[in-house]
Amino acid sequence: MSRRATIRTDHDDATLVARALDPDNTDEMTTTVERDGVADGTDGDGDRTGTVVTRIDRETTSGLQSTVDDYVVNLAVAIDIASQAQLVQDDRPTDTGPVSDTDTDSDTTHNE
Repeated sequence: MSRRATIRTDHDDATLVARALDPDNTDEMTTTVERDGVADGTDGDGDRTGTVVTRIDRETTSGLQSTVDDYVVNLAVAIDIASQAQLVQDDRPTDTGPVSDTDTDSDTTHNE
């Protein structure tokens, strides 16, 4: 008999949280993102707010407990990563303009 757990957490950037969790997922785990109750995977399509849904299926109760414990720790780290990434993204200008607004004063000709 298999043991199962489903963990649902709401996030401002659910896709980013799901992507941060993905490397730590085992074969017994699946993580998806739901928006308005509809699963849309983890590829993102504009609206960031959603629910990260992780399903864990293990053969033993102790194995399920261990996996859920590990997942909760990984989730906390993923949330920290997502919040830090949002801070960095929000600090960057959306239009950087030309690569250089001034002429260079260095000599670009080569005299032999």
